[in-house]
Amino acid sequence: MFKDIEAQGLVLLGCGKMGSALLQGWLANGLPVRSVYIIDPNPSDWVKELMGQGLNVNLPLPAAPAIVLIAVKPQMMGAALPQLQALGNSKTIFLSIAAGIRMAQFADILGQKTPIIRAMPNTPASVARAITAIVGNDYIEAAEKALAQRLLAVVGEVVEVDTEDQIDIVTGVSGSGPAYVFHMIEALAAAARAQGLSEALAMRLARHTVTGAGELAHRSSETAQNLRVNVTSPGGTTAAALSVLMAEGLGLTELMTRTVDAAVNRGRELGK
Repeated sequence: MFKDIEAQGLVLLGCGKMGSALLQGWLANGLPVRSVYIIDPNPSDWVKELMGQGLNVNLPLPAAPAIVLIAVKPQMMGAALPQLQALGNSKTIFLSIAAGIRMAQFADILGQKTPIIRAMPNTPASVARAITAIVGNDYIEAAEKALAQRLLAVVGEVVEVDTEDQIDIVTGVSGSGPAYVFHMIEALAAAARAQGLSEALAMRLARHTVTGAGELAHRSSETAQNLRVNVTSPGGTTAAALSVLMAEGLGLTELMTRTVDAAVNRGRELGK
C-alpha cells in the first residue's frame, strides 16, 4: 500500500492522539516502522516501544522524504515548523492536519513552491471511523493527492473539497463535530437525571441511544430525515419531544447553525 514511500521515508511532526492513530494505521497496512521518522519532544510510551523495532524518533531526517505530515497543534507551529525549512521547495509533500493554519502560511516558511495539502480529520480516527477532508495547493499533482488520500484512509473516509476556505467549514462541522455529539450524550443524560433516573442508568441510556442511532445511520441507506420519521408516531411521545427540538427559531437546527458558525469563525481567526 505504501511501497512508494518505503525507500524515501515519512516524517511525522508531532505524535499525539491523531498522529498515533495514523501511525498505527500505517503500520497495520504494511508501512515498515523503519520508514517512519518522528519529531516529538515528549514521545509516548508506545512510541518509545516502537523505537526498539526500528522507529526513528528525534533522529536525523532523510534528505528527501516522500511526505511530511504535520500533526502539532496550531499554537506550537511557529516553533516546530522552521526545523523543516530545508525540505521545502522540493518534491517532498507537506500534509497538515493542523486547524486554521492556511497553506500560504506554510509556504511563507517552507518556500513558495512547496507542495502542500491541508486536511481536517476528526477524533473517531482512533477507532478508524474518521471523516477527513483535503485540499491541495497548485504544486500538488494527482499522484501526490492520491498518496495523501491513502495515508489518511487508514483511519476512515477521505473526501476532497474544492477550495481551502471550505476546510474552515469542514473544521466547524466534522472536525469539531464529535464534541457536539458527546455533549448531546451529556445533555440527554442530564435530562434523564432530571426525570429521576440514577446517574449511571441515565448515562448508559444516553450513550447507547446516541451510539446506536449513529450506527443505524451509518448502516442504513435511508436519509436521516426518513430515519427520524420512522421513529415518530403522529401524536406520540417522540412527536411531542420533536415539537420542542424542532421549534421554529428556537430548535436544534438554529442552535447548531450558531454552533458551527462559532467554530468556523474561530478557525478563520487562527488562520490570520
